[in-house]
Amino acid sequence: MDDDAEIIAEFLVESHENLDQLDRDLVELEQNPGSRELLSSIFRTIHTIKGTSGFLAFGRLEKLTHVGETLLSKLRDGEYAMNEAIAESLLRMVDTVRLLLEGIERTGNDKDPNVDVVPIQAAIELLLEHRGVLPSAEPVVEESAPMAEDAAPVVEHAPVEEPEAGVPEQAPRDEVVETPVEAPVVEAPVVEAPVAVAPAGSPAAETDGWDGTERRSVADSSVRVDVDLLDNLVQLVGELVLTRNQILQRTESQDDPDLLRASQRLDLVASELQESVMKTRMQPIGQVWSKMPRIVRDLAHQLGREVDLQMDGHDTEMDRSVLEAVKDPLTHMVRNSMDHGIERPEDRVAAGKSRTGILSLRAFHESGQVIVEIRDDGKGIDPARISAVALERGVITRDQLARMDTKEIVNLIFRPGFSTAETVTNVSGRGVGMDVVRSNIERIGGSVDVSSEVGKGSTFRIRIPLTLAIIPALVVGEGEERYAIAQANLVELVRIEGDDLERQVEDLGGAPVLRLRGRLLPLVNLAEALGGRPEPSDHLTVVVVQADDVRFGLCVNAVHDTQEIVVKPIGRQLKELAMYAGATIMGDGKVALILDIPGMAQEQGVGAVEQELLTARASLDEEDRTALLVLEVSDGRRAALPLASVARLEEFPHDRIERTGSVEVVQYRDGLLQLVRLAPAIGLLDTSDRQEQVSVIVHELADRSVGIVIDRVLDVVDSALVLSEVGGRYGVKGSAVVQDHVTDIVDLEAVVARTGVIA
Repeated sequence: MDDDAEIIAEFLVESHENLDQLDRDLVELEQNPGSRELLSSIFRTIHTIKGTSGFLAFGRLEKLTHVGETLLSKLRDGEYAMNEAIAESLLRMVDTVRLLLEGIERTGNDKDPNVDVVPIQAAIELLLEHRGVLPSAEPVVEESAPMAEDAAPVVEHAPVEEPEAGVPEQAPRDEVVETPVEAPVVEAPVVEAPVAVAPAGSPAAETDGWDGTERRSVADSSVRVDVDLLDNLVQLVGELVLTRNQILQRTESQDDPDLLRASQRLDLVASELQESVMKTRMQPIGQVWSKMPRIVRDLAHQLGREVDLQMDGHDTEMDRSVLEAVKDPLTHMVRNSMDHGIERPEDRVAAGKSRTGILSLRAFHESGQVIVEIRDDGKGIDPARISAVALERGVITRDQLARMDTKEIVNLIFRPGFSTAETVTNVSGRGVGMDVVRSNIERIGGSVDVSSEVGKGSTFRIRIPLTLAIIPALVVGEGEERYAIAQANLVELVRIEGDDLERQVEDLGGAPVLRLRGRLLPLVNLAEALGGRPEPSDHLTVVVVQADDVRFGLCVNAVHDTQEIVVKPIGRQLKELAMYAGATIMGDGKVALILDIPGMAQEQGVGAVEQELLTARASLDEEDRTALLVLEVSDGRRAALPLASVARLEEFPHDRIERTGSVEVVQYRDGLLQLVRLAPAIGLLDTSDRQEQVSVIVHELADRSVGIVIDRVLDVVDSALVLSEVGGRYGVKGSAVVQDHVTDIVDLEAVVARTGVIA
């Protein structure tokens, strides 16, 4: 119902504007009857009102505009000549249409009994019957004018007198006196008088404003504004925000209460003005989605699919510039889901699914951003197929593929030149599209993430900012420069000092990591990323940021404050640098660069922990020394196992662990990964259940893999191992001193064999 009300409101606003233009055009057409442009414009306007009223089931309005459209078509085709009777009839039709629209606004339908469309409809039909010229002999002509005068007091809310014989109750207003006598029947239609005779307290009485309590109509409640004017207004508000920031910064050091109060008032007014102006540019994503049903319908016919399109959150608003930027990427992703995701009906039936696939579009606000999900219940993305195509087309090498996990393999679909289509069609197959989608989304500060399950479908999740003009940001310092980090990428701030610095910051495979609440967090030093050297310090300030599905810590020299910044484009000299998303002017007038967190993550190689481990393992001299992965198990007890037996490291949320029989498993790489808890396997107390994230070492066998559950990874060391039989037991070869600590050396084969995974 809300959707219908919104459509009707838009119809009323547009129709009222069109009627005002019709009044002017008809008067001008009467003076220039040969103008083809005016005739065409009037015809199109009436045709639009007729078509929309038919769609909205306003039958009386549709019938009235239909006869008017027929008369206009005769004029346009040159069959009739414009005369005073035709002009009068068309103007009276416009007046009656206006009354019907007012009735629709009051009651929601066009059945207002005070508005009689029959007389004007009959008048136009009479003109059509006599080829645009009224019959000359009509006795009612002489009576019509004085009767209109008698009816004039109705406009002043006077009681309605009994009409004379032959005169309709809805008599026209006093200006009808000037109507030529050649148009007798045209005098009959109701104009605005019936609205005035509505009883007190009725909706009509409330809207006419006579009682001094004016209530705006739908047409008066909105105004059309040029988009360029809005853009200019947003720019001016941006400059106002910059000036406000400068004034606030200066007044902080002044001992003037009046100045302080004035600056605080300016801050409040500027913030409210900024919020109001930004709302003028906000538009619902439904404007983009309105085209999707047609796109899905055409593609379904073209590709031989049966698809049920579901859209949720179409009223989710975002800035107009952002909406324009995501229009093409969203369209491409819908086409991609139709072509690569949803199967043909016969294939779906064979797979035990319904013939009709479901394509779901969902939009909502989350953490100051707009989240858009494109989900299908199709065949999903097969990592094996992606791997094979990527190797075949030279997108990656076998060595690179060996270091990738499932998510990284699936993300290969965003590589330039990648496509799994066997033939090139007008829908897909050229290897362009998904890479452009990601680059366009990231260009506006957004991100794209994909999750998929073979045989069940895929979900593309897009994060985009609400606006590109003014954003909240955290200002950090490095050296003498300041940098801004968009608050949408900010997770938390961490300060580490004293003994915690040595205990929580570690070196894993040559890469610094922070142990934060049981999770390993890769660290990136901002000074090093910018090409400089970090200043020595007895503490560490870490800004934890999120880029797509990668979370890492950005080590900075100082944290200043949070403020709303105006995003300015950077010069072409810096556009090629992935680390910067733009620039802003600070309160002191200096320029600060805005850091592009996704670009920094990509440039610094954050997230490739397994790659670092493999690199460390390959670089060791295995003849003289042994590469060990040092672990913590059972409340601080240390254990180690050969790094060569580790295929990769994984972390899973605790709630992803499931049971089948007496065995613990987790869904992994489109299969099941059996888990073995290391601590009880080697005779120790299991404490891994206390952690939110479960750390797992993946050990690959000949035809399958097994996951070894540990408390956490401590380090990767290259050690000359001196094994002692002390502490030897089932699953433990013995003990050795590693990094000055007595460490159990795990017999991984025995641990796995005891679980029955291998014989």
